[in-house]
Amino acid sequence: MLEQLLQLDKDVFLYLNTLGSDKWDGFWLFVTHKFSAIPLYLFMLILIYKQYGWKGTLIILVAVVLMITATDQLSNVFKHGFKRPRPCQEVAGMTDVMRFVAERCGRYGYFSAHAASSMAAAIFLGLSLKPWYKRLLLILVIWSVIVGYSRIYLGVHYPLDVLTGFIIGILIGWIFYLLQVWSRRKLIKQVKIPVRPL
Repeated sequence: MLEQLLQLDKDVFLYLNTLGSDKWDGFWLFVTHKFSAIPLYLFMLILIYKQYGWKGTLIILVAVVLMITATDQLSNVFKHGFKRPRPCQEVAGMTDVMRFVAERCGRYGYFSAHAASSMAAAIFLGLSLKPWYKRLLLILVIWSVIVGYSRIYLGVHYPLDVLTGFIIGILIGWIFYLLQVWSRRKLIKQVKIPVRPL
């Protein structure tokens, strides 16, 4: 059963990965770069400050830093626990038929920290701002899915790596959203904002 799942994962990876073309490589390299989301995060920061003030913003920023650290550290634990090679590290037939576009290739890939952290940020920020911006959560989730796909396109993650990252990112984003709501209610006096379900 596990072998069949892993083989399906490889088959789906090859299908999605080989859809790429040279003219799109630069775009996906930009999407996957950690600094490409800075304008988006700065815009989110402005929206958060506008709605929460400086005290609320400070609490949210601390929560975001802890949340991203948690996703990265958990990803490292999984990677060194499962020790599943990335597609670009597979010697047995994979590198001959796939497209490898990334600038470098890490050793282990399960699960994708990019997928987890981007989805966690999408859930956290989308829920935090949902009372004022109803469609923002959907927009951020779509952005996260695009980031996740970029990892497959570049040849550094299998779909299962990305999907697992999304699931863990949703859970971590939701947990830290609840924590920041609790922290704001405890630390600063302000109008209570109801916890928004997923």
